[in-house]
Amino acid sequence: MLQIALKMLTGDRLKYFGLIAGIAFAALLIAQQASILVGFIRQTGGFIRDTAQADLWLMDPQVRFSQDPVPMRDTVAQLARGVDGVQWAVPLFQGYTRGKLPDGTRITLILVGLDDATLMGGPPQMVQGELRDLRNDRAVLIDAVSSPKKLLMKQGGGRALTVGDRFTVNENEVQIAGSYEGRRSFFWEPVVYTTYSRALTLVPPERNQLSFVLLKLVPGADIARVRAAIERRTGLKTLTNEEFIERTGDYIASETGIIVNFGMAIALGFLIGTLVAGQTFYNFTLDNLRHYGALKAMGVTDGRLGGMVLLQALVVAVLGYCIGVGLAAATGKLMESSGLAFSMPWQIPAITAMAILGVSAIAALLSLRRVVLLEPAVVFKS
Repeated sequence: MLQIALKMLTGDRLKYFGLIAGIAFAALLIAQQASILVGFIRQTGGFIRDTAQADLWLMDPQVRFSQDPVPMRDTVAQLARGVDGVQWAVPLFQGYTRGKLPDGTRITLILVGLDDATLMGGPPQMVQGELRDLRNDRAVLIDAVSSPKKLLMKQGGGRALTVGDRFTVNENEVQIAGSYEGRRSFFWEPVVYTTYSRALTLVPPERNQLSFVLLKLVPGADIARVRAAIERRTGLKTLTNEEFIERTGDYIASETGIIVNFGMAIALGFLIGTLVAGQTFYNFTLDNLRHYGALKAMGVTDGRLGGMVLLQALVVAVLGYCIGVGLAAATGKLMESSGLAFSMPWQIPAITAMAILGVSAIAALLSLRRVVLLEPAVVFKS
């Protein structure tokens, strides 16, 4: 009976390929849009991952995401260093500021100031120069990959700036001492690194200018106990790298409406797949009612006929799922070099599989009803 079901399924090639195409399109849309959503959310934590040398971030409790520092008093770093279990604590400045390129173009950039003595928190991979070059006079580091794409680092005539070139930050001249390769970020402003003390001279003066304190714990220290002691002593909030990444992603997802937008696309893929597959599979069943009637007349039970319909739906679901998810992964990989935010963890194919099985089950149930209600005498009608 199963062989008969498969022959019925593949007998009309046009409807057969139409069924697979409908399921494949639904799987493609669901997997692709979900992967882009996850890619965007992961990119929100790019700066935190680039600054992952520390175990903890110390910050004001009102900080909502990584690019939303609330200034703290400069003595916080010293207070944190005095807590038992802390190996080192270094200040970090981060803030939006204005710059001007040599050709006169004005830009907004994210200025990051690293601890002068240790340079902890610097970019993980240098392309030109070395991190210690930041100690040179007026030195800064730029992103060698994303800065040109973000309209930063344009010299006269369109040439990208490189080591030795100069531009201004708040009318203060700085010189490029090196470049680094950072992770792709959801935030489009270019990130420029310098030392902590120099960063404070480049931005407008404020009473409090410390953005974060990076904390490294003594090996084997009880992180929960140390965190509680730091928070009691400073009255501030501590987060691990993963907690800070999660907080940033949650804020961006909830405040930008990105989940609603991509959720609608995913739901649309499910709806389209259901409608296309349901209608095509229903028409396919109608065209084969005589065959089902003949089988009923020969004594085949409704249960066996239902199994045939479910097998046909399962075959179409598996083939359509494999093609759709494969196309989603291939297109994401091909477009990754163009800056597309794309990340497909194992959960996405698993969720897509459940969605496609649901689509196919709905289509099969719509068709199964006609088979169950079918009278065997239909085979004798002209």
